[in-house]
Amino acid sequence: MKNNNNTRRQSSFKKFCRKLSPERQDSAGDIQQHSSSNVEDKNRDLEAVFAYLDANRDGRISAEELQKSFTTLGEELSDEEAEAAVKLSDTDGDGMLDFEEFAQLIKRDDDQFTEEEKKMELKEAFRLYRSEGEECITPRSLKLMLKKLGESRTTDDCQVMISAFDVNADGVLSFDEFALMMR
Repeated sequence: MKNNNNTRRQSSFKKFCRKLSPERQDSAGDIQQHSSSNVEDKNRDLEAVFAYLDANRDGRISAEELQKSFTTLGEELSDEEAEAAVKLSDTDGDGMLDFEEFAQLIKRDDDQFTEEEKKMELKEAFRLYRSEGEECITPRSLKLMLKKLGESRTTDDCQVMISAFDVNADGVLSFDEFALMMR
């Protein structure tokens, strides 16, 4: 039973990190054309999430920082769960997560998640990127979320990012367009 609880806590941590910056997979054609760019984008996204969690900017994430980050985004994580999440991923035994430990945790295989769990995570991520009362991601809501993640972008920059996946050219991202972007 204890091992099951540890797995659940680790999964909660992974889900939380994916809410901040879900993994994206591109089609085979896109991979050939943009593979180095996508790797750079994913690394930049991962660095932004790490920086968000590393509140005191010491290059390591403590259980306390993890817990405060959860609270900031409206999630609950007990002291015990935060300690367990860090302990499960802490390979050097210092009681904290450095960037490499964090990156390995996030990049691990997601086979343990069912398609339904992945869809629920995607819906939760979508919810975080849209503004209260909105049914879609607008340039303004994207700008606000990126700012929370420590990345400053103009509204025009956000409009350009949205237009790349805006299938129906309405200037916003619906859930289906967001899901397409995240594949």
